Amino acid sequence: MVTVRLVVLVSGSGSNLQALLDASDDPAYGATVVAVGADRPDVEGLARAAKHDVPTFVARVRDYPDRDAWDAALTEACAGYEPDLIVSAGFLKLVGPRFLAAFEGRYINTHNALLPAFPGMHGPRDALAYGVKLAGATVHFVDSGVDTGAIIAQVAVPVLDDDTEDTLLERIKVAERRQLVDTVGRMAREGWTVNERKVRLGRG
Repeated sequence: MVTVRLVVLVSGSGSNLQALLDASDDPAYGATVVAVGADRPDVEGLARAAKHDVPTFVARVRDYPDRDAWDAALTEACAGYEPDLIVSAGFLKLVGPRFLAAFEGRYINTHNALLPAFPGMHGPRDALAYGVKLAGATVHFVDSGVDTGAIIAQVAVPVLDDDTEDTLLERIKVAERRQLVDTVGRMAREGWTVNERKVRLGRG
């Protein structure tokens, strides 16, 4: 079996990264994390990678003269590991045009809402404030917009009457983690096609 090479980008604790690392320990998963990148040093996600002997790199925006230079450096750092897929797992920076051009159709993100509803940084909070009965998580391709890329997979999480933002977020995280691992594994093993905005997993 050909193993798909993953570069995972993080900005914090890396719980989604950990789930991918654990899954990739099984050769049958079909994908392996070959590097982990972050936008700041000393985040837990980098420590998780080190425990699995996975190479890491850091690209801080403030270390570069402008966002274009940062985007070029991030692109070069990722490209050096020859990834088949790049996974944004809690990466809190918007990449630029150079990165998107280099990895078009290979850069995916997990978002804690059912897109296209509630994009941006506060999906669960916004869903709760709107009064929806179903929240959830979305895996999607990244484009130049904010959470506007083609949707790969979604999972629904019921909103309970007594939910707070924190309780809802925690339940979404559990479903989101499971979905991300399953989706990345299926993409690795089965491939995917995109027809306009419709993503289909599998080669058939």
